[in-house]
Amino acid sequence: MSAVNSRSAAARSSLAASWRRSVERHGLDPAESVGVGRLDDTGLNERRARLDRFMMVACPKLDQLFGLVGNSGCGVLLTDEAGIVLDARCSGADEQTFKDWGLWLGADWSEAAEGTNGIGTCLTEQRQVIIHRDEHFLARNIGMSCMDAPIFGPDGQLLAALDVSSARADQTESYNRLIAAMVDQTARAIESDFFRACFPKARIVIAEGGEAPSAMLLAVDADDIVIGATRGARRAFELEASGPLRPRPASDLFGR
Repeated sequence: MSAVNSRSAAARSSLAASWRRSVERHGLDPAESVGVGRLDDTGLNERRARLDRFMMVACPKLDQLFGLVGNSGCGVLLTDEAGIVLDARCSGADEQTFKDWGLWLGADWSEAAEGTNGIGTCLTEQRQVIIHRDEHFLARNIGMSCMDAPIFGPDGQLLAALDVSSARADQTESYNRLIAAMVDQTARAIESDFFRACFPKARIVIAEGGEAPSAMLLAVDADDIVIGATRGARRAFELEASGPLRPRPASDLFGR
């Protein structure tokens, strides 16, 4: 647990909680040496088909993010809400390394399977995380640094995780923070693009607030009724946290 003691109080608390879940809830052993579990092609294809529309929207953003981080030995991964890797980007020179680490299509990076890790802990806590090297629970994963952000669907529910991982020994925590900012920005952009794609006939209103504007969107129909809202907008306007919205006039939210 030395890694838990090396960060701020808030980060230590969150990391320690994840390590406790790994032991107490999931019954994992840090010394476990069995490799990362992977779905067979049939199972992977079923999961990809379920999120096909979302993946089509996300694909250009994954390419864009990889263009920014790929030359530094980082890979870009997109998972579903369960932590199964659905799409991945890495350089040809790094591909075998990422496959050996289990950072590849069909791999199960849920916290239940791998303990504390970027993807699984991000999905469990539904927030952006950085898991740097020996902060990972399983000893076989401590060579990695992982920066992750959750992506929420137009219904406000957790949909996916966006991950940038690196197995470089010289990866620094300050560089991790820089990458993490890009990951979060890209995740919010994907969330925004998918929301717009799900309401093609609606007027999309960007709401003002403390969160990134791309995450604060409302869909308004021709009768000026709010019919959709991103998770950020739902929280800002105290709407239903997830699921269908109760129809309400846009004027009720904007005070006019």
